[in-house]
Amino acid sequence: MTLLSTLREDLDNARGHDPAARSDVENTLVYSGLHAIWSHRLAHKLWAKPAGRGPARVLAQFTRFLTGIEIHPGATIGRRFFIDHGMGVVIGETTEIGDDVMLYHGVTLGGRSLNHGKRHPTIGNRVTIGAGAKVLGPILIGDDSAIGANAVVTHDVPCDSIATGIPAVVRHRTEKQREQCVDPTSYIDPAMYI
Repeated sequence: MTLLSTLREDLDNARGHDPAARSDVENTLVYSGLHAIWSHRLAHKLWAKPAGRGPARVLAQFTRFLTGIEIHPGATIGRRFFIDHGMGVVIGETTEIGDDVMLYHGVTLGGRSLNHGKRHPTIGNRVTIGAGAKVLGPILIGDDSAIGANAVVTHDVPCDSIATGIPAVVRHRTEKQREQCVDPTSYIDPAMYI
């Protein structure tokens, strides 16, 4: 995928996820979530080379200073990732994020230990994570799931589920809820905001 097509895909995705999005030019200039993602892509490429790790960390910290979004350059992020608002988002080094994932402000994808190796979550495809949620440790959030606002998740969440509360309680979506939702990331359950 070329750089231009990746930028276009990100802009289309932002417009599709945010009803306040007005134009690609405005979104390019003012969306801190897009700025953080674009910067991360460059930092992640630098991180892949041992000599690039220092510059990658500097770029990530500069981006954090500018956007309020902290993404470790070692994190792996899929296509069409969107961060709405973004302030206070933290994504740890061994985090893996699938395609079509959406995060709101204040989300932490963090670790629970100081051990080396995999210590951050793996987020499946088409997952939405609500404002202020904390997803902690080397756990798996299954495809087509949603994490409610302010939830604290420390255990795996199966595909097609909703996790809410502190500690998070997991429930599967009903067949009626699945039928009503063409795009799983657009599914909104009132419990998402609890």
